[in-house]
Amino acid sequence: MANKQPVDEKLAKIRHSMSHVMAEAVLQMFPDAQIAIGPAIENGFYYDFDLPRTLTSDDLEEITQRMKDIIKEDKEFKRIVVSRDEAKKMFAGQTYKMELIDAIEEDQEVSIYNQGGFTDLCKGPHVGSTKELNPGAFKLLSIAGAYWRGKETNPMLTRIYATAWNNPKELRLYLTKLEEIEKRDHRKLGKELDLFSFHEEAGPGLVYWHPRGARIKLAIENFWKDQHYKNGYEMVSTPHVGKSWLWETSGHLDFYKESMYSPMEMDKADYYAKPMNCPFHIMIYQNGKHSYKDLPFRWAELGTVYRYEKAGALHGLMRVRGFTQDDAHLICTPDQMEEEIKEVLRFSLFMLRSFGFTEIAAYLSTKPAKSVGGQEQWDAATQSLRTAIENEGLQYDIDEGGGAFYGPKIDLKVKDALGREWQLSTVQFDFNLPERFDMVFVDSDGVEKRPYMIHRALLGSIERFFGVLVEHFGGAFPLWLAPEQVCVIPVAKHFNGYGEQVMQKLKEKGFRVYIDDSDDRMNAKIRKAQKMKVPHMLILGEQEEAQGAISVRYRTGKQENGIAFDTYVEMLADRIEKHEMV
Repeated sequence: MANKQPVDEKLAKIRHSMSHVMAEAVLQMFPDAQIAIGPAIENGFYYDFDLPRTLTSDDLEEITQRMKDIIKEDKEFKRIVVSRDEAKKMFAGQTYKMELIDAIEEDQEVSIYNQGGFTDLCKGPHVGSTKELNPGAFKLLSIAGAYWRGKETNPMLTRIYATAWNNPKELRLYLTKLEEIEKRDHRKLGKELDLFSFHEEAGPGLVYWHPRGARIKLAIENFWKDQHYKNGYEMVSTPHVGKSWLWETSGHLDFYKESMYSPMEMDKADYYAKPMNCPFHIMIYQNGKHSYKDLPFRWAELGTVYRYEKAGALHGLMRVRGFTQDDAHLICTPDQMEEEIKEVLRFSLFMLRSFGFTEIAAYLSTKPAKSVGGQEQWDAATQSLRTAIENEGLQYDIDEGGGAFYGPKIDLKVKDALGREWQLSTVQFDFNLPERFDMVFVDSDGVEKRPYMIHRALLGSIERFFGVLVEHFGGAFPLWLAPEQVCVIPVAKHFNGYGEQVMQKLKEKGFRVYIDDSDDRMNAKIRKAQKMKVPHMLILGEQEEAQGAISVRYRTGKQENGIAFDTYVEMLADRIEKHEMV
């Protein structure tokens, strides 16, 4: 059954009210400041200002103190409905407020909230008075730049981010969580663990994979490919560019052009770097005629795609301009559709659980007001998605009318080790492209019919999924994914020979292993390996060499001594096969 997540209305009111208190405090410091918007957001609130100078950390301290003083004054939040003319008189000289007033529909009322010394254009709701706000349960977090209304052509405003809670204990818990999030930031760990880098001078939003990161990426991709073959998929590989005809036919040049790279002219024709793989897979389908006996087709590709993201939207691996799309398309008859959806959802859950995600929820998006495809198609497709979710016993939300114009979809979201939700898998029907490309199959009655086409991504993109994994595991990847699974550590130089033998034998068996044969002391070698989060450290000394054995120090600090080499190899292989952490 659907599981709606409750909205904490009390906290939302507290945070929205705190944003008004913050705006009042800022106006006390800068009476000529222009104020924009200040909504409550998940875990906090912000307010945007046009200020006469750049803010500093000292300014945040002063704003905080002024906010505490305002809260102590026990000011009532009063809601007042006014006419447009009255609102414009109240906010004369406030450019951004005047623009917001002009944007209010004629049939909508104009409401303001007053708290004594401050009045804001606002729909609310708010707490009754500032006495309901706890002066010890909020914190101003950071200062950022934000374009007015998110458009790069608009003025850059100063945004103050903050958080607010019911009481100081909740605030402390949240700030502790923020510290852990900062420690796990994939951009920070990516640099510390030498996994990847970005180079603005060579092109922003493009990932450079270092050897250690590329090893993990390859392990993910190899597992992905193996499991796809085991689950009845075939691999395809398609070009990186296509003529404008392809994107005109698909419709991308009409509704997606701003997110595509500029065309390259070749042979008197425009070619575009592909932002997605689907039109290319359709071209493979169109290469021949197909009977209902040929279907379903399950075609998968780890295809590199390119999308022009605004510079301000780029964020490490989470938002890039070039990435590997974990992509597949299912092309089937209407009779096969329901079974295909059940199977693809089962496969999606298997993949996510294989990477250690256990808390998974589904979100079903249904037909919007504007759409393509017949009602019968929409009903059948939506019901197949709902049935698949319920068969798997997943909790789910329904986003009524939230589907794309070309079909309903399921999104799967996982919770990471810090309880944050990430949207990864998507199963998306498409009633648009089969029409645009005139895709047909010959049914059992000899009549040509449209197949169902289903887009499907299990991990999203490899880059973003990699970033999620880094933060989920805090850089300490499971044994099967770790870039180096084993570090061989001879306790002294004259045991390097035995260490080389052990390393070579492990390499021959396919394990990722290296030796630290430096002149460092053993404890220093262990610290280096721990810093790089290597799961197993093999300590080799006189006793181990004499017995043809090894001693293992695990990343967790646990140690096992005098293990026969063959026994260790069997244990290592078993733990990797079972996807154990260490």
